[in-house]
Amino acid sequence: MSEPILRERAHALGLHGLLLHWEESADADWLPDLLAWEESERARRSLERRTLNARLGRFKALADFDWTWPDRIDRSLVDELMALRFVEEGANVVLVGPNGVGKTMLAKNLAYSALLGGHTVRFTTASAMLNTLAAEDSATALERRLRRLCRPRVLSIDEVGYLAYGNRHADLLYEVVSRRYAARKPIVITTNKAFSGWNEVFPNATCVVTLVDRLVHRSEILHIEGDSYRLKEARERAEKRGRQTPRTSS
Repeated sequence: MSEPILRERAHALGLHGLLLHWEESADADWLPDLLAWEESERARRSLERRTLNARLGRFKALADFDWTWPDRIDRSLVDELMALRFVEEGANVVLVGPNGVGKTMLAKNLAYSALLGGHTVRFTTASAMLNTLAAEDSATALERRLRRLCRPRVLSIDEVGYLAYGNRHADLLYEVVSRRYAARKPIVITTNKAFSGWNEVFPNATCVVTLVDRLVHRSEILHIEGDSYRLKEARERAEKRGRQTPRTSS
């Protein structure tokens, strides 16, 4: 590797002491290894820190997803999303489907893929985010919280549609969506309701039409149809226990 590239890597790492003695070190056999070790360790610590801040919790890897279970899912779109082009384009991702079909699992895998790609991520449920915002007791505290939600490159909001919210909650979600829309920072949303049903989630809220318009203007929408995989697993566990339970003789 050429000396200018090595020097550029040392500068990117902020190794100022090494740069001060560059003429003495530039031809050293150990220099490429030293830079590689430092880059690898910093990348590891960065991923660890960003994963902690993302608050993903536990989730199944995409390799464990049962593609044969849903009645409808566009696997090619999932593969495309995992390539993270939507992050670079600032496009939102909306995962729509009934309970238990893997929306949260896919959203968390998208978030983790973004982390591996070097991006910052925050994962939250709609209820946790909106209730936290609504509980802020001053305009300054609310503004600080909104800025914090606009900071990560990817914001993932899980379970929109599972609860109904008042007008203030609708306005707060609209504010989050609008700020990230203006900053071209993507939101990944999971919902069990089609957009036509969002008036049930935010009844009487005047901003719902504009909120949906901002979400879908630059977006990829993945529709999933099928029965709940969690219920399927629960039935299988119950059947397995039934087969393993010894019968008592009369």
